[in-house]
Amino acid sequence: MRAMILAILLAGAVPMAAYAVPADVKASVAATAARSPENVKLDESRKPAEVLKFLGLQQGMWVADPFGSNLYWAEITAPAVGPKGRVTIWEPKQFYDQKGYDRLTAYAAKQPNVFMRVSPMETPDLPGKYDFMLINLDYHDVYWESAKYGIVKMDPDQWLKVIYDSMKPGAVVGVIDHVANPGDTRDTVQKLHRIDPNTVKADFKKAGFVLEAESKILRNPGDDHSLLVFDPKIRGKTDRFIFKFRKPR
Repeated sequence: MRAMILAILLAGAVPMAAYAVPADVKASVAATAARSPENVKLDESRKPAEVLKFLGLQQGMWVADPFGSNLYWAEITAPAVGPKGRVTIWEPKQFYDQKGYDRLTAYAAKQPNVFMRVSPMETPDLPGKYDFMLINLDYHDVYWESAKYGIVKMDPDQWLKVIYDSMKPGAVVGVIDHVANPGDTRDTVQKLHRIDPNTVKADFKKAGFVLEAESKILRNPGDDHSLLVFDPKIRGKTDRFIFKFRKPR
């Protein structure tokens, strides 16, 4: 009887064990010859190996990479998830240009598990179901408006509903963003491109996600949250939070 129970348990565990194999992120980060020099320079401030380990990237995962046309995360995640995995970049139409197309085309020729979709920023186009998503330094822009760039006023609830629907049950969504002090969210984003971490928590909870963990890997107590993130005094050194959200099974 014990042998039979053990056999059943092991049989049930095999598929999960086969899937839950950590992606070799360190190897992807270290393969600098396969990455653009501009992206490699960002590693010091972004700590990609530590971040993706914390968020739990696995081999074989289908990854959604919003706002990713610079290929920073794709150059790391696409090799790491392996040939059974894939990375789909979603780029807002407002920021998509010939340079982005050429960059993606050249990279996809070398890394065939990378794809791109383009749509207006207010209507993300991510059909299918994904295991993993990382929104890096961009969620605050859902509260941003810009006549110059054609960014209209968006409804964060509706925007996140699209994200929620695009993820598989049990999927992870990582969010990294610049910390803002409490205040009017839209006004703060407009002035500083920062967002209060509590606003993000509330938005994702309302959308149906569960906050599983948070990390201090990218925190900087020397940033008082008063400067525009593009200010040379703080650019690349902002105080940043990392949240790991999960879609319930």
